Amino acid sequence: MRYVTLKEEEVLVLEHLYQNSPNNTVRKRSQCLVLSHQRHKINDLASIFKVSRRTIERWFDSWASIGVDSLAILEGRGAKTLLKDYTEEVSKQLELHNRNLKNVLIYFEEQHNIVICKKTLQNFLKVTGL
Repeated sequence: MRYVTLKEEEVLVLEHLYQNSPNNTVRKRSQCLVLSHQRHKINDLASIFKVSRRTIERWFDSWASIGVDSLAILEGRGAKTLLKDYTEEVSKQLELHNRNLKNVLIYFEEQHNIVICKKTLQNFLKVTGL
């Protein structure tokens, strides 16, 4: 049986995050830690939150090492953009082709062997602010 032992101010912070955080992951993990502090078993918590027992243990380990910062999902998940290193070149091609995205896609396919769709290029432009 493994439980998380929390200080009174940590309990208050976690309860506040559970009630007010816009991030669902933060709310779920903070509630899990509070329930563990109230002596709920890991198997019970795993069934409540519909995750594995090992996931609950990882939440506990990260709480012990990092604290409140461990509640949110870290940056860097998901597919990485293919055009990350080509920001300047993309902007030059946009100016050259009068913002015609089809020509920019053809250029990157021919010159750099990078095949992307128009929507991916639009998302890249939106994120980078080009």
